[in-house]
Order: sequence, then structure tokens, then C-alpha cells
Amino acid sequence: MSGTPGAAGAKAGPAKASVTATVTAPVTAPRKTLKLGAKGTSVTWLQRRLAALGYLPGKADGRYGGTTLAAVWAFQKVNGITPTSTIARRTWEALEQPKTPKVLVGNGKPTRAEVNLTKQIMVLYVDGQVRLITHVSSGSGVPYCETTTWQGKEQRFCGSARTPTGDFRTTWRASGWHKSYLGQLYNPIFFNGGIAFHGALSVPLSPASHGCVRMPMNVAEVLPRLLGKGVPVHVRGAFRRA
Repeated sequence: MSGTPGAAGAKAGPAKASVTATVTAPVTAPRKTLKLGAKGTSVTWLQRRLAALGYLPGKADGRYGGTTLAAVWAFQKVNGITPTSTIARRTWEALEQPKTPKVLVGNGKPTRAEVNLTKQIMVLYVDGQVRLITHVSSGSGVPYCETTTWQGKEQRFCGSARTPTGDFRTTWRASGWHKSYLGQLYNPIFFNGGIAFHGALSVPLSPASHGCVRMPMNVAEVLPRLLGKGVPVHVRGAFRRA
């Protein structure tokens, strides 16, 4: 499917205030076209703005790398922009007047996770406020059969590679790299049997996992502190391949 529970809502107060203040305050973007690998103050502005809006672009170091790119993709998808590594007019304009993620469960608990399979994003709400928005890659939908050594013997596993829609709750988790019969999962947090949120070294734009919800490594690093045990997880939508 290719993870110690934290108290949901920990340190959420300051984050909520920061997000609300940033969304409502007028801002002026640099409007300088940026491509992957760019460096400088415009990149730093981009990183700080994304972080203030609930995305996780990594350290505001002025370097436009893969971690920042994943946050850019998530932002673009929320704002109806085709994901691209190039930061141009439409993305800058959206950063000045950003949209909020579409709420999938209007009557959901104040603290919950929503997975939008159509847009391939996950939104974590804490106390009714957006706490985190991230790009994800869910189940590919391509049936598989793989032979691997598991529990000391060679076994064959087959499945549909789907991330089922529905309403679930977070259950058990593991810290660091966890070996499953289908690969390595970083900081997995399970919510539907063997299906989990977990960090992965590859989180492409299209669904690519065996059924789990892959996310960038830096997001998987902090998620266990934000997402506790027994928290509702709502999975909705369906990805449409071009």
C-alpha cells in the first residue's frame, strides 16, 4: 500500500488564528514566474504564504524543491488550477485571494479528516478549522497480484488497489518505517483495515498506491501529532483520469 497517537487539536489555537488572519488580510504576491529549482525572495514569499494557508511547503528557505512543489499542487487543486510546477499569473492571483477546500461532510465532527479522491487532497479539520491541507495519491484502481516473502514464507497477494469511499475512524499506527506485505509505509495511521495514511518517497499526481493514501514525507512527519486515535475519516469522490 504503496503511522504514538497525538491529541487531536494540540497546539491548534495559534494555527487557527494565523490562518484566519492571513486569509482575510490583503496581500500582494511577487508575480514573478517561478519554475522548479528557482531560488530567492519570491520563493520564500510563496513558502510562507502556503504555510499560513494550512499547506506544508517545508522550511521557508527560498528554494523551490519537491517538498514545496507538493504543497503547490495541493493549493492549485483546491483553487481549480491544473497542477503544474510553474508558478505563474493564475497561481499568484489565487494566492492573493485563495479559496478554501470544499467541505465534503457538512455535518461532520469538528475534528476530522476528509479525503477528496477526485482532487487527490486530504484536509484535516481541528475544532472546526482547517489545520492542514495536503496533496495525496490514493489507490490506483489497477488490480494487482504480487508475490513476496511475508512472515517467513513466500506468499502471493492480490487486490483491487482501491481506496474505498465511506466513513471510518483512525485506529492503530506505527512510528517510522513500517513493513507491510506490499511495501514500506512511513508513520502509517490506519483507518480502514489495512488502509492507512502514510508517507511515501513517491507521491505522484495520479493515484498510484495499492489502496493506502500516500502523502509527502514532511506531512507524514507531523501528522501523528495532529491526528489522534478514533478521529473520523471521510473518503469521498472518484479520480477521473485524463
